[in-house]
Amino acid sequence: MEKTLAIILAGGRGGRLGILAHERTKPAIPFAGKYRIIDFTLSNCVNSGISKIAVMTQYQPLSLIEHIGIGAAWGLANMDGTGMRLLQPYLAREEGRNWYKGTADAVYQNIQYIEEQNPELVLILSGDHIYRIDYEDMARYHRKSQADVTLATTTVPYEEASRFGTVTVDQDGRISSFQEKVKKPESNLASMGVYLFTKEALIRCLEEDAQLRSSKHDFGRNVFPRIVSGSGKAYAYDFHGYWRDVGTVASYWEANMDLLELRSSLVFDPAWPIRTKEAPGPPAIVSQKGRIKNSMISCGCVIEGSVEHSVLSPGVTVAEGTLVKNSIVLSDSVIGPGSVVDYSILDKEVVVGPGCHIGFGDNFQISRKEPKVANTGITIIGKRARVPSGIKIGRNCIIYHGVAESDFSGSDIQSGETIKPKRRNSPGNSLVHFDSNKKK
Repeated sequence: MEKTLAIILAGGRGGRLGILAHERTKPAIPFAGKYRIIDFTLSNCVNSGISKIAVMTQYQPLSLIEHIGIGAAWGLANMDGTGMRLLQPYLAREEGRNWYKGTADAVYQNIQYIEEQNPELVLILSGDHIYRIDYEDMARYHRKSQADVTLATTTVPYEEASRFGTVTVDQDGRISSFQEKVKKPESNLASMGVYLFTKEALIRCLEEDAQLRSSKHDFGRNVFPRIVSGSGKAYAYDFHGYWRDVGTVASYWEANMDLLELRSSLVFDPAWPIRTKEAPGPPAIVSQKGRIKNSMISCGCVIEGSVEHSVLSPGVTVAEGTLVKNSIVLSDSVIGPGSVVDYSILDKEVVVGPGCHIGFGDNFQISRKEPKVANTGITIIGKRARVPSGIKIGRNCIIYHGVAESDFSGSDIQSGETIKPKRRNSPGNSLVHFDSNKKK
C-alpha cells in the first residue's frame, strides 16, 4: 500500500446531527467515550499500511485540526514527505480557487498535491463513518478487476436505502447503475463512501467534471453515474462487516450503543487498534455506592450513582443517587445528585443540577422546531448548557449550547420543545462539581 494515497473528506456540516455539529465538523464529534468519529477512518488507513494521508477540511475545522495535529497519535508525524497533511480551501490568484463546491470539486482543487505524491492508487474516504476494513484487500480486488474505480458497498435495509447512494451490479461485480439518494432505489446495495481510483482515472474524471457547468461536482450525484453510463470500469467491493453512517442523531446513538454488544471487534481488537489523541487523565473511580451495568466508562469519570447501558466520555461525574441509562454523556459533564438521565445525549461540560429528570415521560412528540433532528425520543443537551435543579425535560427536546439556568421558565419542559440561550455565558464560567458528602 506504499503506492496508495488516502484522501479523507472531513468537511461535512452534519445538519441532521443538530447542535452536536453546530460548533464542530461531523468527523470531529466525540464517539465511543474517548474517540472521535474520524479516528476509525484514520486507524483503518494506518492498519492497512497506508502512510500517505491527506485530510480535507472546510466546515468548523478547529476542533478537528486540534485533534489530528501532525498525526502523531497515528504514527504519521514523518518528515520524509509521507504522513499526514491537512488540506483546506483557500483563495488564490489563479481562477477557480474557492470554497469546495462538492466532494469531487474538493479533490479537484487539490490535483496538484495528488500529482506531487505520484501514487498508483488514490483512496477517497468519508471521515464520518464507523467501520473496520482492510483497504489492502480492496486494493487486491481492484487490481484483479482492472477497474478504473472500485466502490466499497454493503447491504442495508430497503427502508433505509434512500439515505445512500445505491448500485446494481452484474454477475462479475461490475456496476451497471448508480443512484444517489433517490426515494425508490432499484437496489439496497449501498455505497459506503469508500472509493478506490487509479490515479489516471481519477484525474481524468475530475477534469471532465470540472468543465461541466451543470454539474454539482459531487462524486455520488455526478461523477459515478457518468462513469457507469460511459466507458469507465466501475466495480463493487462487497463488504460484509460492521459499517454505520452516523449522520443522524438516532444512528449516532445506535452506533455508540452497538459497541456495548461488539466486544470482540472494533475498539476491542488488539490486532486492529483504534488510535486517537488522548489527553492524560486519572483512572475512573467507582465509589462504594456506585453501580455500573453494561456501560463504557472512560478515564477520569467519578461514579457515585448508577450507570446502565450508557457511554461516558472522560471526566464525567455522576453524583450519588443519580441514574444514567441508555445515554451518551460527553467529556467533563456533571450530573447532580438525585437526577435521572434517560435516552439522552449530553454534550461536553454540561451541568445538570440536583433532582432533575432528563428524558422524562412517555410522550414522544417530535421536535417542533427541528423535526429532522429530534424525532426518535432522544433528548439532546448542548455543550456547556446549565440545567437548574428540579427541572423535568421530556423526550425529543433540544437544549442549545450555552443555555444558562435563567433561560428556563417553569420546572417542566414538554416533549418536542427547544430552549435557546437568551444571552451567552461568559467564557470564564467554571464547571460546578457536587460533593455528595456535604449536608443537603
